[in-house]
Amino acid sequence: METYSIVVLFIIFLFGIILVYFVWKNVGNKKIVNQEIPSEDYIKEVLHGKVDFFNQLNEEQQATFISRVSYFLHTTRISPEKGASITDEQCILIAASATIPLFHFQNWSYENLDEVLVYPGTFNEKYNTEEERRNILGMVGDGAMHRKMILSLPALMAGFEQHSDGNTAIHEFVHLIDKADGEVDGVPEYLIPKNLIQPWIEEMHQTIKEIRRDESNIRDYAATNPAEFFAVVSEYFFQKPRLLQKDHPELYTMLNEIYNGEKVEK
Repeated sequence: METYSIVVLFIIFLFGIILVYFVWKNVGNKKIVNQEIPSEDYIKEVLHGKVDFFNQLNEEQQATFISRVSYFLHTTRISPEKGASITDEQCILIAASATIPLFHFQNWSYENLDEVLVYPGTFNEKYNTEEERRNILGMVGDGAMHRKMILSLPALMAGFEQHSDGNTAIHEFVHLIDKADGEVDGVPEYLIPKNLIQPWIEEMHQTIKEIRRDESNIRDYAATNPAEFFAVVSEYFFQKPRLLQKDHPELYTMLNEIYNGEKVEK
């Protein structure tokens, strides 16, 4: 019996090594910047406890998801700033937020991101966390902040609470995906099939008009501009797919094709 257990453990270990190699070979070739990351057992525990998307996957998909999270943690700096303090759990949730939108794409990683800066709360356009007027929860950096993302720690955690209305971290990673073609314009050309671009643009502008006329339950911020629309409806797609499918079936179908995902019922 003991020999059988050793064999099983060896097979599981070997499968893990093969999976990690597959992720490195096919997902991306970013350099390792963090040698030590949380164990796969702890990553799995956090994902099971906090990430609904992960719990909807089958066992094989979950193993792949864990490997993708590990890849992100190995290749992306996560740095507390402005007096923030972060835990392994919070780092895993950032990596999960990055993994969710791209999970069904085997050959795509965030080549345009080096570091995630974690702030202790909201901030303003000058990155100040103490001035009275500050309402930014997350931001994809530009200029001097190129290849960086900023996330508010409370906003990160709120996105993974039960019955959360949105997910700031997923929102910002969607902006990063949108930005990969050089322009943050609500049209992710690296993901969207060419034959879907024009229908998507038409559906996007039509839905923005509906939001502005108060004829949609999608939150008003989505009507700010096409980039914010894409990020917000992506949050709905991953957080509340059933509601989005019910209220905006055409939009849901297009997002399902863009993200190449399986329809998740929640």
